[in-house]
Amino acid sequence: MRVSLILGHPDPLSFNHALASTAEKTLLDLGCEVRFHDLQAEGFDPVLPAAEIPRNAVLPPLVRRHCEEIMEADGLVLVHPNWWGQPPAVLKGWVDRVLRVGVAYEFLPGDGGEGVPVGLLKPMTALVLNTSNTPAAREAAVFGDPLERTWRDCVLSFCGARKVVRRMFGVVCTSTPEQRAAWLDEAAALVRREFAA
Repeated sequence: MRVSLILGHPDPLSFNHALASTAEKTLLDLGCEVRFHDLQAEGFDPVLPAAEIPRNAVLPPLVRRHCEEIMEADGLVLVHPNWWGQPPAVLKGWVDRVLRVGVAYEFLPGDGGEGVPVGLLKPMTALVLNTSNTPAAREAAVFGDPLERTWRDCVLSFCGARKVVRRMFGVVCTSTPEQRAAWLDEAAALVRREFAA
């Protein structure tokens, strides 16, 4: 099984990096082929140039590689913090540049782009691991959990994901080493549950 693991966090000492490392190790232990991208470390440019918008645009090598890998993926793991109810810009830019028409979705013949797209990705499981400094109850009551809507309803379901599983870990800023260790164990268990053959 090929799994794309995409990390969107600028700090290599962050808990997000620990989550991504745990996910990678667990996937490898399961025998998966892991295509791990730390977007910040590899210098992924989140800005979508106008020249890349057309379906048959010539893409830079790094973006083309990401597109090829996501088309081949049997599973997807996304790791990022909750910043203002959104993923960081580098991950939003990855969505804009990689989950593109002809790669992740298509419109039916005769549809000029106003209809509902058809997903082109394999019918995969997508696991989203988030961190937050907002308590879960406040997130749900005040903000309506925008990341859940974004990933499940606005992005991944349109790209063909069969199942979207999301877990928010927090509150990170006041967590203890013991809490973080338990969260890493939980993240590993989620990866095993969703990607074991």
